[in-house]
This record gives sequence, C-alpha cells and structure tokens, in this order.
Amino acid sequence: MSLRVTFLGTGGAVPTTERAPSALLINREGDRLLFDCGEGTQRQMMRFGTGFGIDHLFISPLHGDHVLGIPGLVQTLDFNGRTEPLTIHCPPNSRGDLHDLVHAVGHDPGFRVAIEPVAPGEVALDADDYRVETFETVHRTRSQGYVLAEEDRPGRFDRPKAEALGVPVGPKFGRLHAGEAVEATDGTVVEPEQVVGPPRPGRTVVYTGDTRPHERTVEAARDADLLIHDATFANELADRARETAHSTGGEAGEIAARAGATRLALVHISSRYAGDPSSIRGDAREAFDGECFIPDDGHRIEVPFPEREGEV
Repeated sequence: MSLRVTFLGTGGAVPTTERAPSALLINREGDRLLFDCGEGTQRQMMRFGTGFGIDHLFISPLHGDHVLGIPGLVQTLDFNGRTEPLTIHCPPNSRGDLHDLVHAVGHDPGFRVAIEPVAPGEVALDADDYRVETFETVHRTRSQGYVLAEEDRPGRFDRPKAEALGVPVGPKFGRLHAGEAVEATDGTVVEPEQVVGPPRPGRTVVYTGDTRPHERTVEAARDADLLIHDATFANELADRARETAHSTGGEAGEIAARAGATRLALVHISSRYAGDPSSIRGDAREAFDGECFIPDDGHRIEVPFPEREGEV
C-alpha cells in the first residue's frame, strides 16, 4: 500500500526561482491530501505531475505563504469541471478569512467548498484505516501541525503452521488473518492467535508548518516514520528564528532526535539560503543521527512500512 509524499513548495515566505512557498501533497493509496497551498501551488501540481484530484486541504498557519494559492487552485478546479466537494481543514477562527480567499474576485465555484475549523488535539479527518490529527504549534498567528497516522496492520500469517493444524488452503486463511476462528478438517477450532503474529504498526507522517520548537511536536512525532519540520534558518540566525517564530536546522534536529523519528525533512527554507542551504542540514545532523534531508521542490519519496526487529 503506497504512501507517497511530494514536496510541492519548500521555500519560506519569499519565493525564489528554485523554491515555491509551502505546499505538500500526500498520496495514500489514491487519497490525495494537500497540506498548505502557497502561491503557485496549482502550477507546481502541474509541473510535478500530481494532478488536481485532491480530497482534502489542511492549512497549518494562516499566513499568506501558506494560503495565497487557494483562489487560483479553486478556480482551476472549477474550470476543469469539478463537481466533488472539497474540504478545507484549518485552525479555529479561520473560517471567515478562508471563505474570503475561496471567493476572491467574486468567483463562486460550482462545487461545494466546506471550511472546517479544527482545534489542536482533535481529529480533522477520520478515514477507514488512517486519520489526520492536529497538534499545537507556536507561531505568530493561528497555526497547528498535522499527523497522518495509519491504524495497526494485522500480524504476519503463519501459513505452514495453519496447514499443520489442519486448516485447508483457501478462504479460511483469510478469515483467520482477519481475526476469525475457523474449523480445521478434523473438526478442531483454530484461533487466530495460533497462526497470526502480533499487530504491526502502520506509518506516521508529521507536518509542523511554521513553528518554534515545541514539546507538542515531540509528542506528536513520537516514533514517526517521517517528520517534516520548519527549518527556516541555520543555527547562526537563532535570534532571527526566535523573533520570527520559526526554527533553525539544529532545533528541528533536536526535536526529531527527542521524538525518535526515522527521517527528518527540513522545509520552509529562507530565501537567504537560495544558493546553498547545506548549513541548515549540517546543523540538524549534529543533533539528529537518522536520515536527514532538505527536499527540493518536486522531490518525491515513498514512506515504507516500519517493521519489527527481526522481520524480513
């Protein structure tokens, strides 16, 4: 089951020729979830081949570099004949501002746009086998981060053991794996726990949006497979990071290390690093020894399932 992350916009408040403002698309087995929609996001979606078929849009901070792409995207969806509703999830007390953006220049889309404020600590989207939750962040405006967390998967099915217990090959294998007891050929009952291992964890992706380092992020990103964290500045500009309520590469690395994250993506890179952002990554690597990278716009990664120690 695929879980693909495409970094559509990895720059800070001021776009550069190489980095657009914030936008991130997650495709989970066909469910397309867009996180933030900075200026030009619709063009980035065309440029990098993600398509426009998004189901939900999640806004982190209510700042221009995270939302100014909404009017253009909504109008393009309308021009393309969209009929399915679009839900925009946002911080509390943001509905009026986002409504004005959706209807900018008097454009009323021909499809329903639902704007759903959700408070930190609540579930924004509850799907069949995953959910998107919110968590508190610290910025100069209404803001929050998001956690995409999958449900645990069933444990591994031990086919040789099931056959040794007399379970006939066929549908009963699937019923056992789904947690249902079945009858063997000799009439004995075989319970799922006899042939199915312990549950295996699903995947977790965490997106902070703009934020200072915060204890809530550590909690939200505990054992995350991928943490996407604000890293606007290198450590040498720590004072500037505090003034603007952003994070440095080193601070993002410390959060990832404390959370026990597997991978760390550093985003919202200030335009002052347009030539070479490697110092931000270097600062993060001093604090975090997991996989750490600064994605370019268009960078696409697959998030694999975490496996228990000793599993193949």
